[in-house]
Amino acid sequence: MTSKPDYDAIVIGAGFSGLAMLHHLREIGLSTLVVDGEDGIGGTWWINRYPGVRTDSEYSYYSFSFSKEVREEWTWTERYPTGAEVLAYLDFVADRLDLRKDIRLSTRVNKAVYDEDANTWTVHLGDGSVLTTTYLVSGMGVLSQAIFPAIDGIDTFEGEKYHSSTWPRDGVDLTGKRVGIIGLGASGIQMVPEIAKVAGDFYVFQRTPNFVVETTNDPLTEEDMAYLRDHYDEIYEKAAKHPFGVAMEPAEHSALEVSAEERDRIFESKWNEGGFHFANECFNDLATDHEASELASEFIRGKIHEIVEDQAVADLLSPTTYSFNGKRVPTGHNFYATFNRPNVHLVDVAAQPISRISERGVVVGDTEYELDVLVFATGFDAMTGTLTNIDIVGRGGRTLREKWLADGLKSNLGISANGFPNFFMSLGPQTPYSNLPVPIQLGAQWLQRAIAWAREHDVPFLEATPESETWWMRETERAGKATVMYSEGKKAKAWFLGDNLPGKPEEFQVYMGGGHVYQEFCRAAEADGYRSFLANQPAGTVGGES
Repeated sequence: MTSKPDYDAIVIGAGFSGLAMLHHLREIGLSTLVVDGEDGIGGTWWINRYPGVRTDSEYSYYSFSFSKEVREEWTWTERYPTGAEVLAYLDFVADRLDLRKDIRLSTRVNKAVYDEDANTWTVHLGDGSVLTTTYLVSGMGVLSQAIFPAIDGIDTFEGEKYHSSTWPRDGVDLTGKRVGIIGLGASGIQMVPEIAKVAGDFYVFQRTPNFVVETTNDPLTEEDMAYLRDHYDEIYEKAAKHPFGVAMEPAEHSALEVSAEERDRIFESKWNEGGFHFANECFNDLATDHEASELASEFIRGKIHEIVEDQAVADLLSPTTYSFNGKRVPTGHNFYATFNRPNVHLVDVAAQPISRISERGVVVGDTEYELDVLVFATGFDAMTGTLTNIDIVGRGGRTLREKWLADGLKSNLGISANGFPNFFMSLGPQTPYSNLPVPIQLGAQWLQRAIAWAREHDVPFLEATPESETWWMRETERAGKATVMYSEGKKAKAWFLGDNLPGKPEEFQVYMGGGHVYQEFCRAAEADGYRSFLANQPAGTVGGES
């Protein structure tokens, strides 16, 4: 006889994923604990407090739909909510659904070890305590393991130094200071306009320019919220059926089958609508056909040259080594117009790379840019970083890190990995490229049903079969290679392929086949009696022996 574990389920991470998992696992009667190393709820949104941080999805579908109380009582104030407003929303969710009593903050997980004899997980915490659980769920997020660039002298700089993901909670006074920023992904693009408003000389060190889809951020009215509350289910269903998880109309036509005049009219219309409307509602082949992608690229380059007064600067801001959708498309709020400010200086470090970081600033070639503050917006070890940063130890003492290093990135639907029974991932590697709250909610609801089914049928554990991992790896690769990102990924240094991190294997970290297609696969696995999650079952259990 073995002792009863401390919990039925332990979830690592108290962001969107952790809250959704806690709510849905409690609904089926599981004693569940959420642990998080930070001292507040919010996950990625708790960590990232840099200037300009906000969603790049609109308010109406950047939320949960499962609680009518939350839907009716919460009020958004902006089209693209700020990080502070998202944090307030998550705090409201936790309070309204009485989740805090099952959340333990300032509790970092150092290691989790599967006990084959007891069929439980032993979770080792940073304070030295140990907990046991039947089910272990990662809700650690896809963008929380920060990386710094490998630049000589990075530790010698004597001024202030910050990473976008560790921005001081009380903010930083940059007024009149000489500021430099390295990194122009989504975070950097949000930071640049805000820093430029207060800094003295502001140096933007750019290696790879982005195709930024500019947008506007209108305040919301009472009528906006009333419409949302009246149509919440309809809006959510529309987002759930969209390839990118947004409540938009999927484009029906190719950019190549309309006249040049009609194409420009559509581009212009969706550019003015702003943000992801351009990427998702113009044409259906901007992500899969190089010629169509290049037509969108030319349009955006033209917009950059309209907005930016100095045409040499506009040239540098216009990507030419890859086309639109060759890497993740970021939204911008006056990003390009910021380069018209006299205090903003764009430094091209593609033609002349950064030589080193000195005590006084950044050295490019023979030029030293003296700085008071150096900001790194250099991104994350995305998708796999949080999962390989701690020891998740499965069958035979093998860690998840060792499995993926030896066998390549493998999972079944990004949910489960062979060799790790009853370990599940929310937004694991190889889950969809999407507006994330949608697959987070759908994933929590899928896992709720899967665990309920396993308990009803006395199935001791769910574990991906080797065959399902091979199938999903091939499908993820197939879907990725069908996009313009694949052949041009190395040029663009796309984190979707792991190209932003030196030494990381080039593998598709996300599923590019569409969130709606991914959900069909998940429903098919469920309808099939979860057979692809029944590896290594004891004789006599549902599904038989593997």
